[in-house]
Amino acid sequence: MGGKDEMRVRRLKISNFRGVSQGSVDFTGHTLLVGGNNVGKSTVCEALDLVLGPERIFRRPVIDEHDFHCGRYLDADGAAVEIRIEAILVDLSEEANRRFGGHLRRWNDQAGTFIDEEEGGLDQADGPAAVWALPLVFVGRYDREEDDFIGNTFFDHPTKEIDALDEETEIKLGQGRVPFTRAHKRLCGFVFLRTLRTGSRALSLQRGSLLDSVLKLGGAGAVEMWQDTLSRLQALDPAIGEIEQLKHIRAEVRSRMGRFVNLAPGDDSTAFFASDLTREHLREVVRLFIAAQPGQHLVPFGRLGTGSINLLVFALLTFIAELKDKQSVIFAMEEPEIALPPHTQRRVTRFVLAEMGQSIVTSHSPYVIEQFEPEQIVILNRDEGGALTGQPIDAQAVKPKAFRTERRQFAEAILSRAVLVVEGSTEAALFPVASSVMEASPGSDAYTHFDLAGVSIFNAGGDGSVPRHGPVFSALGKLSFGFYDKPNAALTEDALDKLNGYTKVWESPEKGIENVLIKQTPVAVVRRFLNEVKDRPDYPAVGVYDPAANDADVAILAVKVLRARKGDAHGYAAMLISHCQNAAELPATIREILETIHKALSAVPEDIAAPPPDGLEDLFG
Repeated sequence: MGGKDEMRVRRLKISNFRGVSQGSVDFTGHTLLVGGNNVGKSTVCEALDLVLGPERIFRRPVIDEHDFHCGRYLDADGAAVEIRIEAILVDLSEEANRRFGGHLRRWNDQAGTFIDEEEGGLDQADGPAAVWALPLVFVGRYDREEDDFIGNTFFDHPTKEIDALDEETEIKLGQGRVPFTRAHKRLCGFVFLRTLRTGSRALSLQRGSLLDSVLKLGGAGAVEMWQDTLSRLQALDPAIGEIEQLKHIRAEVRSRMGRFVNLAPGDDSTAFFASDLTREHLREVVRLFIAAQPGQHLVPFGRLGTGSINLLVFALLTFIAELKDKQSVIFAMEEPEIALPPHTQRRVTRFVLAEMGQSIVTSHSPYVIEQFEPEQIVILNRDEGGALTGQPIDAQAVKPKAFRTERRQFAEAILSRAVLVVEGSTEAALFPVASSVMEASPGSDAYTHFDLAGVSIFNAGGDGSVPRHGPVFSALGKLSFGFYDKPNAALTEDALDKLNGYTKVWESPEKGIENVLIKQTPVAVVRRFLNEVKDRPDYPAVGVYDPAANDADVAILAVKVLRARKGDAHGYAAMLISHCQNAAELPATIREILETIHKALSAVPEDIAAPPPDGLEDLFG
């Protein structure tokens, strides 16, 4: 049963945990989890920690009321509701195969099913897609007898009954399963780095922190270290109690307490120490101090800037990667971009992908997202009933070459609620400006600007490029809209079929965006535009604007100006749009696109990153 020594999570199933009523997420090696706010990214990471985290299970209580979906830990009949989190691990190391051999099942990694559950599957037990998998399950519920919450992780493929002498909690929860212990979990090498809203714990010496992990992984003799530290604190010379001001207090305490309590003889019947002289108290109070330039003064790490704290976490991650066999680490990390500049975000992400056996990352940053390949990106969706789904992006729909070429644009689109695909930079520049005009227009209080609504504009890069992106954004599960130029010839059946991938698509009524803008924009707006640009140093040599010219000549000149500056960085088309004083002055085609996208987004709750609801096409008439 030799493994690749790159143990990884293949599938996670969640029931009744936090915002998720039920759901399943598939992982393909390194995985980036993306989705809207509150869709369940952190819930997935916390669920993994419950199943695989060596320290998480030993918090008391391990779960509480708020960990149950909608807070319901008892059903209508008063029976306990169970939280169940099932994980399937594959590509086990040779040591894991030896340790867990009796609990493994054959798994079809292509179909994503256990072979013994497939019809005729046992005949394929030695097929090319068959691997050994380790199924695990966390079970948690309310224990009425103890008036407390209990939970534990078990092998989900037991080969023997648990001993009658096992812990009562394991008997209540396990139903014959064998507990998956802390030592077992350490073999899986799971490390979870939460966002730095809990950074103080990540860098403390509390159980499960990064520094605690370094101590355990480094074989630094943690038991001896704690005992030696406690002995040194107790034997400080001079002792804290020998400080002159404290000696007087000690003497007064001995004198006054001696009237009522039989104290030990001598001066040492009272003392001051630096802590409670217990391991747990030291874990709480010991802090790493750092002196960062400029300056030489040591301060607790928590007093550093947030970015410096993040980089300190990164430094410890490099340490952990060196201490462990890097292929044995399953590393979950939430939002590595917090307080980090873009270049550092890239550096952290590249390191994690290179050094960890499997990295499971959540992010809202395009600089992080662009480091992942499309098949490594899992888009999470959760409906109003709490059903969670998460599937990797279809690599057949999102071609690797196209993704590499437009990696930044794809990264931003993945984070968005909706995408507008246009043919060139001219259109890409003018739509945000038109959205600003709509937002500021009197009577448009209900309209939301693209930036606030979560609309990403994707520049397809040329004539005829919009259709081929229809299947791409359909595969991403996005509300997607397309606007393309009037073609010279009828579109092919293939192009028309690809356009069907969009939620809504528009063909320009004119050949060339310049003609659309000038024909559909009031001439007063065009005159204001020409009057502004006529004295610019980059004004093209296409004729001088004469305010006395008739409207027809003004329109002809404006088209020439826009064509001469089409696609450059100066944004002449966007400048024209900026001279519209209200929505009524916007070109009708542009206004229709903006209004349609706004209406579609209004039909989909912002905090539910779900595909478009059935019947959304009815919004468009």
